[in-house]
Amino acid sequence: MKIAGIYSFKGGQEAVEKKYPHLLKDIRQIIRSVDASKHLTKKSKEKTMPGKMLYDPTQLNKTFKMLFTRRRWRNYRVKCQYPTQYYVGGYSPKKMGRGAFREMDYVKEKLGVEVQFGKYAFMVYNVCAKMTIFNKRNVIDTGIEIVPVKEFADRMSTGVSYFEQFLWDLQERGTSEIDIPVLIIGISA
Repeated sequence: MKIAGIYSFKGGQEAVEKKYPHLLKDIRQIIRSVDASKHLTKKSKEKTMPGKMLYDPTQLNKTFKMLFTRRRWRNYRVKCQYPTQYYVGGYSPKKMGRGAFREMDYVKEKLGVEVQFGKYAFMVYNVCAKMTIFNKRNVIDTGIEIVPVKEFADRMSTGVSYFEQFLWDLQERGTSEIDIPVLIIGISA
């Protein structure tokens, strides 16, 4: 695969290049080593493209996981402790999300990486909520979000979001004082 786009959210590119040039090099090598053609394996059952061969996001994620793990990047998970004091009217939940957690795909030093081939909301959540939470917990200080560019996403299942759409929304949203620097990397087959 190749890097087809780069966007610096709240100085993300500058922060990664300054603090983590060795890890950015590692990530670039991981991206280059993914052979996308091996993942053109999903036969579409969708009405808009019946029988068309598509890239399989699940298999792409497994390949990225294998490659990041080989280079000693680690998944980081925190258990969620949900508050109960806000229920009203005598409501008492029978189950309180036992086993609930939040996790970063990959963390090394204090750089967090998310690889996202899912729906649009997950990309926004990763950068505008999850990375902020893990920063507040002193796990990361900078992030990288790896997402497909539109022409690549168009060759996956309907609904997979893409780099261009994501950037538009981030630019329109602007930044907040709680946001952290994130480098957004758009990839293509």
